Amino acid sequence: MDFKKLLAEFIGTFTLVLIGCGTAMLVGCDAASGCGYILTAFAFGLVIVGMAYCVGNISGCHINPAVSLGVLLTGGMKTNEFFGYIGAQVLGAIAGAGVLKAIFALGGVEDKTGGVGSNGLAGVNGNYFAGLLVEIILTFIFVLIILGVTDADFKHGSFAGIIIGFSLVMVHILGIGLTGTSVNPARSIGPALFAGLDALKVLWVFIVGPLAGGALAALCYKALKGKK
Repeated sequence: MDFKKLLAEFIGTFTLVLIGCGTAMLVGCDAASGCGYILTAFAFGLVIVGMAYCVGNISGCHINPAVSLGVLLTGGMKTNEFFGYIGAQVLGAIAGAGVLKAIFALGGVEDKTGGVGSNGLAGVNGNYFAGLLVEIILTFIFVLIILGVTDADFKHGSFAGIIIGFSLVMVHILGIGLTGTSVNPARSIGPALFAGLDALKVLWVFIVGPLAGGALAALCYKALKGKK
C-alpha cells in the first residue's frame, strides 16, 4: 500500500469537506435566494479542479468512495488499494468536518445549514426512496463522466480536472435543493458525525445511493466502451 497515495486522498477529501461544506455553512443553501446555492455548487466543483492538478498526480484524486468503486470495477485499481482509499477518504472527511465544527464554535459563527453541511431529505419531504433515486442518478452521471474523461485509451489532454470539477458543479446545481448533493459517501459521513441524530438516521441513503450509482456507472461504461 502506497502511503503517499493514502495521504493524498486524505488531504483531498479533507479539503473538499472543509471548503465545500464550509461554504454551505457560511452562506446557506436556500434555493430561493440563489446566491448561496450557486456558491456552494462552485465551491465543491472548484476544489475538485484544484485537487485534480495537485493530488491527482499522486493518487488520481478520487477523494470519493463512489469514484474509487467505479475505478475498481473497471479494473483501474486493486481491491486492497480500494479499501485503503476508502479509509483515507472517510478519515479526511471526518477531519474536515471536525475543523469546521471547531472554527464555527470558537468564532461564534452561525452555521446556516444547521448541521455542518450534512446531507438530508428535507428537499424530498423526507422520502427515502426519492433521496436514493436522486443520489443514484447524480452519482451515476458524475462517475460515468469521470470514467470517460480519464480513460487512458482515449486522449483528453490536460482538461480532465476542469471537466470533472464542472461536472460536480452541474450535479450540485440540481441536487442541493433535493438532498444537499452527496454523490460521495465520505463527504456525507464526516459532517453527519458532528451534526447529530437526524443526520445519522438518513446517512445510509448517502452511502448506499452513491455507491450504487458508482457501480452502475462502471458497468455502463464497460458496456458502452466494449472491446477496442
